[in-house]
Amino acid sequence: MSEEPKKNSYTADSIQALEGMEHVRMRPSMYIGDIGLRGLHHLVYEVVDNSIDEAMAGHCDAIDVIINENNSVSVKDNGRGIPVGMHKKEGVSALEVVMTKIGAGGKFDKDSYKVSGGLHGVGVSVVNALSEHLRATVYLDGKIWEQEYSRGKALYPAKIIGDSDDKGTLVTFLPDTTIFTQTIEFNYETLATRLRELSFLNKGITLTLTDKRVLDDEGNLITETFFSDEGLPEFIRYLDATRIPLISRVISMEGEKNDIPVEVAMVYNMSYTENLHSYVNNINTIEGGTHLAGFRRGLTATLKKYADDSGMLKNLKFDIAGDDFREGLTAIISVKVAEPQFEGQTKTKLGNREVTAAVSQAVSEMLQNYLEENPSDARIIVQKVILAAQARHAAKKAREMVQRKTVMSIGGLPGKLSDCSETDPDKCEIFLVEGDSAGGTAKQGRDRAFQAILPLRGKILNVEKAMVHKVFENEEIKNMYTALGVSIGTEEDPRALNLDKLRYNKVVIMCDADVDGSHIATLILTFFFRYMKELVENGHIYIATPPLYLVKKGQKREYAWNDDQRDLIAQNMGGGVSIQRYKGLGEMNAEQLWDTTMNPEFRTLRQISIDNLSEADRVFSMLMGDEVPPRRAFIEKNAKYAKIDV
Repeated sequence: MSEEPKKNSYTADSIQALEGMEHVRMRPSMYIGDIGLRGLHHLVYEVVDNSIDEAMAGHCDAIDVIINENNSVSVKDNGRGIPVGMHKKEGVSALEVVMTKIGAGGKFDKDSYKVSGGLHGVGVSVVNALSEHLRATVYLDGKIWEQEYSRGKALYPAKIIGDSDDKGTLVTFLPDTTIFTQTIEFNYETLATRLRELSFLNKGITLTLTDKRVLDDEGNLITETFFSDEGLPEFIRYLDATRIPLISRVISMEGEKNDIPVEVAMVYNMSYTENLHSYVNNINTIEGGTHLAGFRRGLTATLKKYADDSGMLKNLKFDIAGDDFREGLTAIISVKVAEPQFEGQTKTKLGNREVTAAVSQAVSEMLQNYLEENPSDARIIVQKVILAAQARHAAKKAREMVQRKTVMSIGGLPGKLSDCSETDPDKCEIFLVEGDSAGGTAKQGRDRAFQAILPLRGKILNVEKAMVHKVFENEEIKNMYTALGVSIGTEEDPRALNLDKLRYNKVVIMCDADVDGSHIATLILTFFFRYMKELVENGHIYIATPPLYLVKKGQKREYAWNDDQRDLIAQNMGGGVSIQRYKGLGEMNAEQLWDTTMNPEFRTLRQISIDNLSEADRVFSMLMGDEVPPRRAFIEKNAKYAKIDV
């Protein structure tokens, strides 16, 4: 008589091979997004996600990530260890199946994992396929097992190489330079940001990041440990550290609703922006989904009922919209779903219908209890909601003014805009240029066929500290909306953006290469992040990189973009060189600006992307918000990367 399989068992038979992995190396972007920096770092996330899944199953509480000297990465956990027994169907060890078969893993066996993140089991095999070399070491049942692979193929069968009382899995991989042709150099801060986020989302787990490539000023390895006792409330305080709080306490809850684990934390601050971050099984669902809809429903219904019952709305002459309840709100929603269904262009929008009611119910109970127990905070929140509603009505009028200008014919375009003759948006680009002087030079140097120029006067409004209607009333911002041709705003969401009539595929910010220029560029980026995020997410925003120096000797002329290039060029030219330092774009003539910064054949444009939405939100708030100490600390920490003109 055969025995029933044990619940929560994790053996060789838990591993199910779904399909081969013939196309991974041929079509890597289908599996990791791209083969640039984002895809490169995604390899690390996939291996770490396997360890996090062990932690969520209750079998792991420590994960170490090490960037080695040769840019390989090691990920070690103290989980159960990948099974190494013979796989009945495949005829090789389960370890080899996991590492070489796409879609193979314990994630498809509900007895092994209740929930999991990652790419639903494709992760580690894809990492293996895209690595020049990968070594898997498993500490299991007193033995150390090892197997090595090259570009996804096993070099030898899994074998025992020693004895150990440790438990867990160690994976070390070196990305394949024939796939990642741009670079295989990992960015420490990018990895640190993701590990910090994971520590908040999985309280009680210790994640450590070590960089063996460089030493700090005292000769020690750079290392950082991420650990959170509280989880999401701590995450909220981290994100909101640079904002002025409206209430003193973080409102939070953790529990199960309809068998769905739900965690929510939220707080109100004095800002005018809404910052909602949602996660499913540790995956950042940047497009939202049913869990976010449930949060909004629970928040709006509960606050609306409280405000009505309190009598604070009786003198209000217009209705309050859902958007008003979320102004100045920072919130994190994290759910664990056994079989998540993802939708949307980037597969980061949750579609499970049952999650909406679970989150809505959880948020309603949490808020109702808080409001009843903290009447003074409740009154402050409702007062902010009323102010937000009043500001929304003012913003509607200002937005309609912008809209009227935008939908008009060519005569309605900003007077300072020098448009291009091409009418196909995919072929057009617009340069947002700092000041009339540089704008004049850019107009002379551009290719009029496809390049438009819009000069901006001085420093635009800091939208991080401005009410919505003030943003729409700002002349320079109105000119940007009108020139770009986008339509904005609905009654429910004043910042909603319609890109159907976007007039330019590339929007290029071109500022002086000095401190003021960097500040202006940051102000413009803050505006795009807060009010035109879709432009950033769809890859339309770029930063131009004008040179800092012109090095001359006789008839020889070469441009340099940094001090090292300048010194190398001067050295190669020999003695008697003259070096011109460009303080601003206006110091270049039209031909020089075209040659170095605007000519598509030779220029360098930096495309702006958002790798981590919550971290981007925090940094913009810190750099452009009211709190000075965090901004000073950030600048001091990163001062070595900055060039300051004195």
